[in-house]
Amino acid sequence: MSFLELAKRRFAVRNFESRKVEEEKLLQILEAGRIAPTAANKQPQRIIVVREDAGLERIKKAARIFDAPLAVIVCADHSAVWKRPFDGKVTVDIDATIVTDHMMMEATELGLGSVWICYFKPDVLRKEFNIPEHIEPVNILAIGYNAGEIASPDRHDEARKPLSETVFYESL
Repeated sequence: MSFLELAKRRFAVRNFESRKVEEEKLLQILEAGRIAPTAANKQPQRIIVVREDAGLERIKKAARIFDAPLAVIVCADHSAVWKRPFDGKVTVDIDATIVTDHMMMEATELGLGSVWICYFKPDVLRKEFNIPEHIEPVNILAIGYNAGEIASPDRHDEARKPLSETVFYESL
């Protein structure tokens, strides 16, 4: 399968089976995150895997994870930051999101569903998972087996803007 076919197959799953994600698949997903590119190869990602019932109940205090049997909290370590020298732009949130995307796409290839979550209470995550101040929770990736309707790969033809509205050559 080509990358575009895989990307079109991925969709936000909000209805998961209770079946646990196999360890082998979890490790493949984590490996996809490990090899993701980061600015200046600083690798600021710090990943918290939540798969035990008690941990899933704790994460539910901060975010809706749609009863996924696995959640990955993707954090960024601000002590491992790269800053763009021209304007001081810090890239840890970008790095963490690239890592999240790699894991999301690997989950799709493995036949799993996922949903990227940024709507969460960071202070609650910090407390529940002992996240220190220099570590920023950036994303949550809920992962599991889809129990709902499968979105058509062709939905992008109507749901996405055409290239002519988002791509510009030589100047904006």
